[in-house]
Amino acid sequence: MIYSILAQAEPQGSGWMSQLILFGGIALVFYFFMIRPQQKKQKDQKKFISEIKKGDAVVTIGGVHGKVYAHDDDTITIEVDKSTKIKFERSAISLEASKRESDKS
Repeated sequence: MIYSILAQAEPQGSGWMSQLILFGGIALVFYFFMIRPQQKKQKDQKKFISEIKKGDAVVTIGGVHGKVYAHDDDTITIEVDKSTKIKFERSAISLEASKRESDKS
């Protein structure tokens, strides 16, 4: 009986080719749905940080909202209240506050 089951389960010659196509398809889906959008988001974030100018409303990664008071190569000073100014590294800026408000609508 065991011999008849083994005789029916003959190996297919093209099985490795279909597995290769399947894994290639999975890799393509993973790239287009996971890696590519993340790279685009990082590119947009880097562009936004490099284009910050005085008066822009921004949000830091810590959640502090304010307007850019001054900036130089590495740091940005944000005016939180009329006389309160806080200095942050450029990398601590998360996004533009007006963009965040438009996302809520």
